[in-house]
Amino acid sequence: MSITRYLDFTPAIGPRAFVHESAQVIGEVRIGADSSIWCNAVLRGDVNHIHVGRRTNIQDFTIGHVSHRNENNPNGTPLVIGDDVTIGHAVILHGVTIGNECLIGMGSVLMDDVIVADRVMVGAGSLVPPGKVLESGFLYLGRPARQARPLSAEELAHMRYLAEHYVRLKDNYLAQEAGPVAAPMAGEPPHAD
Repeated sequence: MSITRYLDFTPAIGPRAFVHESAQVIGEVRIGADSSIWCNAVLRGDVNHIHVGRRTNIQDFTIGHVSHRNENNPNGTPLVIGDDVTIGHAVILHGVTIGNECLIGMGSVLMDDVIVADRVMVGAGSLVPPGKVLESGFLYLGRPARQARPLSAEELAHMRYLAEHYVRLKDNYLAQEAGPVAAPMAGEPPHAD
């Protein structure tokens, strides 16, 4: 894994968290306990901070970045992600606040100052424009994303299940921290080291 210091900031990785060796975690980034950052994901906390809560998974090729502080926006816009959140593959998050128990679908783009309340599902490929607030308990779809309908009890339970599933998955990876062992191809003798 690439954990990179930037100026005075070194990423802080919580207990039992997993960062895949191909991921990039840079600068002022805090990752909570039991969270997971997957293959080729990038969290770049160079001009503001990134906070990832507990039991949250950020999947392959997702990019998380922030907006810098300036005279029009003295605090800039950090990236804040709550607990038990699933961020799907190839999502772009830029200066966004996401609550707890959310699912952000694959290929979605969430732009500066978006606020996602607790228990929200953003459908795959959606575009959430700057400053939009997504209300709790709803599915949002489209480009631009619009409130589609209330989430069902099954969908709410599924979002919790996904977070729990990814905790178990990252635990499997942590258990083999010594490194993956390649199995020999059929008919090929094992390697002798």
